[in-house]
Amino acid sequence: MKRIGLISDTHGFIHPRVSVFFRECDEIWHAGDIGNIATADQLSNLKPFKAVYGNIDGGQLRNSFSEYELFMCEEVKVLMIHIGGYPGRYNPKARKLIEDHKPKLFISGHSHILKVMPDKKYNLLHMNPGASGNSGMHKSITMVRFIIDKKEIRDLEVFDIKRT
Repeated sequence: MKRIGLISDTHGFIHPRVSVFFRECDEIWHAGDIGNIATADQLSNLKPFKAVYGNIDGGQLRNSFSEYELFMCEEVKVLMIHIGGYPGRYNPKARKLIEDHKPKLFISGHSHILKVMPDKKYNLLHMNPGASGNSGMHKSITMVRFIIDKKEIRDLEVFDIKRT
């Protein structure tokens, strides 16, 4: 069993409550637009860290992280990419990766909109944790945590606080 903290679109800002919300997590995953290497370092100092780079991330982050990650967590195949879209509206690259690799969990960021929904066509769960940074049009800072237990994805919890 793994407890996962999922975050995206930090844009170089770590909310002070991130460490509290992710305290019980085993790993932190970041779905892109990290902002700077210091932000990645700060998160990786909290927990084991997986991330993909986003469209705002520069050379240092692009050298440290990939455009997408495909990996197993417990018995769940996970695909994470920054710009992916949503069920029924995936961007072409994400759709091809989904069709080729058939993940059970598809994670993307970019939209700054928290969304968790099943995709019946591709038999997967889509997660976008929204945005936890201070840049962008979002009105709330959001992130999620959940458990992957063998083949089961469960106990999703949402952090949602008004952006100040």
